[in-house]
Amino acid sequence: MRSILIATNNQGKVDEIKALLNDLPLEMVTPADIGLVLDVTEDGQTYGENAAKKAITFAQTSGMVALGDDSGLEVDTLGGLPGLHSHRFCPIPNATDADRRNYLLERLGGQMRPWTARFWATVAIASPSGECFLTSGHCEGEIIPDERGSNGFGYDPIFFIPKLRQTMAELEMDEKNRVSHRAKAIRNAIPILKRILGL
Repeated sequence: MRSILIATNNQGKVDEIKALLNDLPLEMVTPADIGLVLDVTEDGQTYGENAAKKAITFAQTSGMVALGDDSGLEVDTLGGLPGLHSHRFCPIPNATDADRRNYLLERLGGQMRPWTARFWATVAIASPSGECFLTSGHCEGEIIPDERGSNGFGYDPIFFIPKLRQTMAELEMDEKNRVSHRAKAIRNAIPILKRILGL
């Protein structure tokens, strides 16, 4: 069976990616599975640059085809922030997901609603030779002031999808994997994966 390395240590992302690729005849390997400890500095100017940097670094270090991603939340009333810095947006050292959500809501306090926003994701598929391919996806919604749902991670509990009347964190995995930004980017990447791995 062909193998692919999921180039992240974020368990929430690993679970989503595994579910999205579950129909492929693939062994999905995490860095922990092979004892690989890498900390890739995400200093790119775009989601694509960060995703590619992660995927290429993991692929070249492991000798495996690797899938990396970068994603962010863009809030219109904040001029697109937190964007590329979604994970590092909160100034609290070692901030938790809850800290990040609270900080974002503090920044939005006093601003007129709706707080329209979107999630963006870019997926990179890299080979050990340095070959790299990118795909993207996005999901439109709005930020709400009260957390809802216990599924998901990051900003999911305050990201409301009007057409579904639910937050990203209220969606079951199957539904999330139909509508999310990462799901769309992964679906766009599947033909590339099949070609590179000969599936």
